[in-house]
Amino acid sequence: MLTNAPRGTKDILPDTVGEWNYVESKIRELCGRYGFEEIRTPVFEHTELFHRGIGEGTDVVDKEMYTFKDRGDRSITLRPENTASAVRAYLQNKLYGDSSLVKLFYIGSMFRYDRPQAGRMREFHQFGVEALGEENPMVDAEVIMVAIDFLRSLGLKDLKLSLNSVGCPHCRPKYREVLQDYFRDKLDDLCDDCKDRFERSPLRILDCKADADKPYMADAPKITDCLCDECQEHFHKVQQYLTDAGIEFELDPRLVRGLDYYTKTAFEIKYAPLGAQSAVAGGGRYDGLIEEIGGKPTPAVGFATGLERVLLALEKQNLLPEMDKKTDAYVVALGDAAQGPAFKLLTQLRQAGLKAGMDYAGRSMKAQMKQANKANARFALIIGEDEVKESCVMLKDMEKSEQQKVSFDTIIEKLCAEVKG
Repeated sequence: MLTNAPRGTKDILPDTVGEWNYVESKIRELCGRYGFEEIRTPVFEHTELFHRGIGEGTDVVDKEMYTFKDRGDRSITLRPENTASAVRAYLQNKLYGDSSLVKLFYIGSMFRYDRPQAGRMREFHQFGVEALGEENPMVDAEVIMVAIDFLRSLGLKDLKLSLNSVGCPHCRPKYREVLQDYFRDKLDDLCDDCKDRFERSPLRILDCKADADKPYMADAPKITDCLCDECQEHFHKVQQYLTDAGIEFELDPRLVRGLDYYTKTAFEIKYAPLGAQSAVAGGGRYDGLIEEIGGKPTPAVGFATGLERVLLALEKQNLLPEMDKKTDAYVVALGDAAQGPAFKLLTQLRQAGLKAGMDYAGRSMKAQMKQANKANARFALIIGEDEVKESCVMLKDMEKSEQQKVSFDTIIEKLCAEVKG
């Protein structure tokens, strides 16, 4: 064995690809109903995009990015998330010229250097949506509803939606000062990361896993007490629209998300049966990101969900459907004289839209019929020297154990009628 797959990566093998296709088909159907269009961005970007977009002082930028120099001595990073990339594509390709509201969705690989565990890999896959160009809180509610509808469409129940507002550049500085005043005499007790965050990004202290259970964390000042009138009104309307749509939620003043670009609405969806790693989707509004990357001030809101985490939840709850691995027809060729006619028939079956297979090793009839059973073939088409001379095929119905001779001229039409109804 030359090598193994790098730690934190995983092959998606043929026996599970169908599950991924099932989830992705749900995504595309749902996004079509909501009017979101698919975008595919490069797997790597210039590192500066994520430094400016995600923000210094975040765990993603400081600890988790896969960054390297290319042959032109440019700093390149494998995308750790896709919002910054989608915004870059929105600006570079002038998508804002098509409509005041641009609605995008994506499915793809992301990369973060983290400790691999169930549902969390170093190469992982995300589905996400971005709604760019509209500040109406109704769009916030719609984006949250896409996330909820997606998870519900897969059969997941008991979803818990947590909601918060993280303010805006007008009111967040005040909250920043209040937080620093609160944590100043607790600095010695905070972890090293939070000590570093104290000056650079004090809101990140609320998002710390290491200090989360310390008694004074629960009494930390709430950002909702510092919101300006505009943010208060926006947050109130988001809650009202969700209530009108029948979406239950709970307010969580400690929910700040892990990325610096969020403004106003922040949300997270948890699925309790997953245990400690129960978060399956999260997002919020990021009205300052497009300007930070170099565009005009533009409101935007979005979310992302990890597909490995979603598939893990579906597996735990036995919600993955049985994959259809049936073959319509399996051609059994007996003897050298049958090889050519059998391969021609195999080609005609596939051209007619049927799922067909054949044994190429020239094995015995017993071995080939065993292979037909393994392929879950509905019909076996047996061709030997006699069938070649008579220009016919022995058609065996594998479900009924019945067989009959059918001419080469009519076999395709007959099989299409049987299989396609």
